[in-house]
Amino acid sequence: MNATKTLIYDGSFNGFLTAIFVAFDEKAQIADIQKNSASQSGLFSETETIFTQMDKAKRVWNGIHKKSHNAIKDIYFAFLSENKGIELVLYRYICKLFTSETSIASDYSDDIVLKISQLARSVGREKHRMEAFVRFQLTKDEIYFANIEPDFNVLPLISKHFRSRYADQQWLIYDVKRKYGIFFDLNQVEIVSLDLDEIYTNSLNKSAHFGDEEYNYQDLWNNYFKSTNIKSRINLKLHKQHVPKRYWKYLSEKKAV
Repeated sequence: MNATKTLIYDGSFNGFLTAIFVAFDEKAQIADIQKNSASQSGLFSETETIFTQMDKAKRVWNGIHKKSHNAIKDIYFAFLSENKGIELVLYRYICKLFTSETSIASDYSDDIVLKISQLARSVGREKHRMEAFVRFQLTKDEIYFANIEPDFNVLPLISKHFRSRYADQQWLIYDVKRKYGIFFDLNQVEIVSLDLDEIYTNSLNKSAHFGDEEYNYQDLWNNYFKSTNIKSRINLKLHKQHVPKRYWKYLSEKKAV
């Protein structure tokens, strides 16, 4: 019987798919699949470092897609949840997918399928929230800048929305929790890393990085929000449900509350 293995990959989705390919190709007994930034050796398993290979990742992606269009979306969204141990759960999910003659994507009586579906829905909700709650500030370099701090790694999912909506502007959305951002230069979206000394929220406290026009705009926005925000009609419980409080520090209008 083959020894169990722990596969170590680079943390990318394509790296994860490459690890899945290796697991099937070697017919290995998989103890775990771990990011190289957080890997821990198992007592009873050997480790194998997986180097991302796009051709192998694509073969796994296409294989999953042929089995189920819904499954490929759930797998990607669940991966972006960064839930602890998600790689091994996804591996087991994919094993079930490939060995089943019928689609398992909606078989919620299966604990693994249910977990992946629930995580995918949670990530999908966070994606829509980010698309609704991002507030840009215009920098002196004429770049619209916004910070986000999502529960899940949704930057790859919101790129298309903002590229379509703000196609005539340069913009940068930066994830302060994961320390990377997406930058649109009017032609394409690129992944960027920044070393920020401070976190720039949509605050009325002045910063040298933003022009006076930005603060004038925020003043107008706050005044509008105050004038239309009739406190006797506020349903705070419902309001927090639609706009969770953890997002408030990045919303200009919340400086008026």
